[in-house]
Amino acid sequence: MANGTRRRRGNSVDATAAAPVDVAGCLGATWIGDGVAGTVDLLRGSTRPGGVMLVGEPYWRREPPDQATVEARHFTSVDDLLPLPELVERFGELGCDVVEMVITDQDGRDRYVAAQWMSIRRWLDANPHDPLADEMRPSSPPLPRATSRTSASTWAGASSP
Repeated sequence: MANGTRRRRGNSVDATAAAPVDVAGCLGATWIGDGVAGTVDLLRGSTRPGGVMLVGEPYWRREPPDQATVEARHFTSVDDLLPLPELVERFGELGCDVVEMVITDQDGRDRYVAAQWMSIRRWLDANPHDPLADEMRPSSPPLPRATSRTSASTWAGASSP
């Protein structure tokens, strides 16, 4: 697999593989397909029958109590994410068999977020005059939250042959 693996970066909305591939993925960016359903459709265009699609999607661990909580997590509506059981059902409705699932716990989620701090710092060092620099520069790193209402998940779904 090492010799046959290629990573492609860019706008995936219009991108499909030149030839069907064994594994195609979209991790943390289902907004590209306007949600899970559209992202699965995009991946299907690049995955061979019986191939595997990897989809990374956050979900609500707990129902948000109000709109302010939703917006604090950078979503516009409670409907932007599904609770975990509904997310599993959604893959089935889309004709995918869920063959693997990786769910983060709060410690894993905190580690994921903390890893972004160095990337942001390096970007700020390389782009100090960028118009987004002030917005990206935190006054202090965000602390882990035991009360987080979202969690991350990665799904492997096999399409029917």
